[in-house]
Amino acid sequence: MSSADLRDLYQQVIMDHNKKPRNFHEMSNANHMAHGNNPLCGDALVVYVKLNAGVIEDLSFQGSGCAISVASASLMTEALKGKTLEEAEYLYQQVHNQMTGEEFDASSLGKLEVLSGVKEFPARVKCATLSWHTMHTAMDNDHDVSVTTE
Repeated sequence: MSSADLRDLYQQVIMDHNKKPRNFHEMSNANHMAHGNNPLCGDALVVYVKLNAGVIEDLSFQGSGCAISVASASLMTEALKGKTLEEAEYLYQQVHNQMTGEEFDASSLGKLEVLSGVKEFPARVKCATLSWHTMHTAMDNDHDVSVTTE
C-alpha cells in the first residue's frame, strides 16, 4: 500500500472509530481495570478487562480525548478481544514499535497498521499509545490502578 493510500485510510479509520467508538462502555464484571491520563492534552480514559483463564474474554473503555486517542482505544478493544495474554503482549509491543518508528512485524497488525500514521506527528504518539499503556497496566494488576503519560 502506498504511503498516500495508507494516509487516506488512516484518516478514514480514525474518524470512523472516533465518531462511533467500539466497546465504549463501563464493564461491571471486569476483573482488571486501569485509569489512563495524559495531563498535557487532557486525554483521560478507563480500560476495563475481563480475563478468564489467561484469555481476554471482554475489553471495553470509557473516557474522553482527541480523535486519535479515542480511535486507538476503540481499535485496541476490537483487536485484543479473544486474545491470550501472550498474544495481547505481542500486539502491544508491535503497535508501540510501529508508532515510535522501531522495527515491527506488520503482518501481525492487520487493521492496526493504520496507526502507523501517528508516527508522522510525534506529539500525538502519546495520544495513540495511552489506551495501550493503560490496558497493559490493567493486565498486570487485578485492581484499579492509574497510568499517567507526559
